Amino acid sequence: MSATSFQLISTLVRRETAMVYYDEAKDYLVEARLLPLAAAAGFGNDVDAYIKRVTVDPVERRRAVDALTINETSWYRDLSPYQAFTEHMLPRLLETRAASRHLRIWSAACSSGQEAYSIAMLLDQHLPAGWTAEILATDVSEAMVARVATGRYSQVEMNRGLPATSLVKYFTRVGSEWEVVPQLRQMVRARSLNLAEPFLGVGGFDVILLRNVLIYFEASMKYDILRRIHHHLDHDGYLLLGSTETTLDMPAHVADLWRTEPLGRVQAHRSTSSTPLASPIGA
Repeated sequence: MSATSFQLISTLVRRETAMVYYDEAKDYLVEARLLPLAAAAGFGNDVDAYIKRVTVDPVERRRAVDALTINETSWYRDLSPYQAFTEHMLPRLLETRAASRHLRIWSAACSSGQEAYSIAMLLDQHLPAGWTAEILATDVSEAMVARVATGRYSQVEMNRGLPATSLVKYFTRVGSEWEVVPQLRQMVRARSLNLAEPFLGVGGFDVILLRNVLIYFEASMKYDILRRIHHHLDHDGYLLLGSTETTLDMPAHVADLWRTEPLGRVQAHRSTSSTPLASPIGA
């Protein structure tokens, strides 16, 4: 792959997603991810020719963006956020949402869905009878969204952090894959969403997980995402970022929207506003 082609595809991915995934030192990774697409499109090993096609073919452009999106995830990744959810957040929400007995949770940049389904398993275990929950799982990659909707995972993926008891309780074998049981799939709704664009039709949430994704955005876009996501978190809800992500280095107009609260080994971000969302949770 030529330097010109690398710059072309890098610029295209940044324009499509606002994310900065690869620098010039990682050109070999870009080439490795595009080679199968080039071959499938009839270009053999000519990645340069394939990239030229991508610039004029919206179908191939979508495939290329999907292939170059980093989708690193696992079951109960980092564990501490999930402990904070069950030990701190959920008990408080059960008190404050007693009237509606319904929770809405957003797994943003959900990748192949292990985060969303990990939360769904915890809700199945800890929600009292009569309560319901909805988990919105979004990702810029349409291929990842399709995987969340089907809820099927390889044995290799199942081995990454999933307890044996959860495998037995929440999955069934389908050929060489494992499929999430229907009661969890019904709790999770998957849709394509680009964090760099307006969050149209997502509604309000009690908990938002925006973990390990802001590191891929330039500073100005990070600020804008945190400003816009504030409008979708209820005044007493919880925002969870990745362990290396914070609002402390943000400009005042963004940082002033948030305060941090230690919950076990994690820092949750909470709104500084005491005013509930204008539209009710669940809208």
